[in-house]
Amino acid sequence: MLKKITLMRERIASWQAYPFSVPTIQHLESLELTSRVCFFAGENGSGKSTLLEAIATHYGFGREGGTRNFVNDSTESNHSIDSLVSALRLSFDRRTGAGFFLRAESFFNTASHIDASDKEQANLPGTPIIQFYGGKSLHERSHGETFFTLLNLKFRRNGLFLLDEPEAALSAQRQLSLLVLLHDTVKTYPDAQFIISTHSPVLLGFPGAQIFSFDEGSIHEISYRDTLPCQILRRFVNHREEFLEELFRDDS
Repeated sequence: MLKKITLMRERIASWQAYPFSVPTIQHLESLELTSRVCFFAGENGSGKSTLLEAIATHYGFGREGGTRNFVNDSTESNHSIDSLVSALRLSFDRRTGAGFFLRAESFFNTASHIDASDKEQANLPGTPIIQFYGGKSLHERSHGETFFTLLNLKFRRNGLFLLDEPEAALSAQRQLSLLVLLHDTVKTYPDAQFIISTHSPVLLGFPGAQIFSFDEGSIHEISYRDTLPCQILRRFVNHREEFLEELFRDDS
């Protein structure tokens, strides 16, 4: 299990250069992980996906997603965080080397890379990559169906699993199904661990999860009820008409 994420501050050449110019990254010293399900929560641009990608890259996953054995780094991959990757220290009490990095925004590229790789290797011995992903091109299913198929195939085992905003591809019902998958996996596999960047008040509600907020310029632990997605959803559901009236009010 990943127990601690440390920023080796003596390795930083410039605090003005991205990503160290991002306030949360700039103020990061260390994060102690006490749960096998951890969430990164915060507004767009707060640095949560940046840190998650740096952890994934440091661990050996491809920047666009995949396992350590299947690395897909397209020419468009983000290499601007290399300085952050080299400045991180990941401390484990047990390290299986297994796991998966799943990014909603680049999943299309990963699916295309699988198809292209299998086409190039079609006449060579060995098992096609797609056989490890359900045996059918990931492009032949809906985005949400593909996403959840992959979760079922690759995430029910021991390993470090990193997910970047999975709710982007999942309906509310599928998000509830993901909660069940998380529950079953951590219950069945003692070395399974999840770190998830999300805006979803549904996912953030996983019982016993550790939530790190990236808001207010620093990374700090926060309760579920104090997360902004939970507060907004609660207010919207309980006071929808007043909420919308205030939102649409013309102050000009």
